[in-house]
Amino acid sequence: MRGNCGAAGAEPARPAGGSATAAVLPRRRLPLRKPPRVDARTPLKPGPQARKLPICFAARGLAMRGMLFCLFAGAAACPSAAVAQATTRQCGAVEEAGPACLLARKPLPALPAGAVFWHLDRFASKASADAAAAPTSVVVEAFGSVWLFTLAQAAWHSKGGEHVSTVGPLAVAPASTYAADYLRSIFLPGTTAPLHVHSGPEAFFAVSGDTCLETPAGVQVGRGPGNSLTVEAGPPMLLMAIGTVPRQGFALILHDADRPATTLTQAWQPQGLCARQLAADRNP
Repeated sequence: MRGNCGAAGAEPARPAGGSATAAVLPRRRLPLRKPPRVDARTPLKPGPQARKLPICFAARGLAMRGMLFCLFAGAAACPSAAVAQATTRQCGAVEEAGPACLLARKPLPALPAGAVFWHLDRFASKASADAAAAPTSVVVEAFGSVWLFTLAQAAWHSKGGEHVSTVGPLAVAPASTYAADYLRSIFLPGTTAPLHVHSGPEAFFAVSGDTCLETPAGVQVGRGPGNSLTVEAGPPMLLMAIGTVPRQGFALILHDADRPATTLTQAWQPQGLCARQLAADRNP
């Protein structure tokens, strides 16, 4: 029987047609029992103990557990938002919509002199990409292709392969050593990463789909395959996939190796600029 969360002293309903002077059977007082405490650690198994919980107490426990689950599991289980765009979770072999994952992390004792750009080149095989790699390159496999990612000056060219894009320049802050984190993600339209900041510049490249990035300075929008965006270190940001098709993309965070690449934040709230872009895409 479902538990009652109402007032404990409510009178029982009178039988139809009865009067106030009708004989009333003496009521047996039952000992009051406190409902079991329910919190995030209480196992809510479908056994007798769980069935005896009043609905309101069970709901409170489930809500708390749900919030904790969403916090740690991310958008793979709770579709309202993906986990932070920068993550240390290694990418698996299966590519599916959900939070970003770490494709590669490249330690960089030093960066090329002058302005730094992110070069993306596609190769027919991993062996050919490895042969063309520079000291600041990494080779990854994603979205059905072998990619060579290289940090270099704007005029740099790989030996062989198909040049896909040059993204930058990247506003790099001075540091003793650097690290380049390369991420892969598939975001359905409307998917966002939680609000976060980076300790170095971030660059985005979309293989497919549309990109929206909101910061306190405003909004940047990239449309169609091959669109790219960059943002400097420091400001909080909201990344959202807009448009009408899934966004397959890469991201680069070039940061001080002695500092975490990403920190979540609630110090700023977006103004809904990307949400407006998404609404316009859905209702042209």
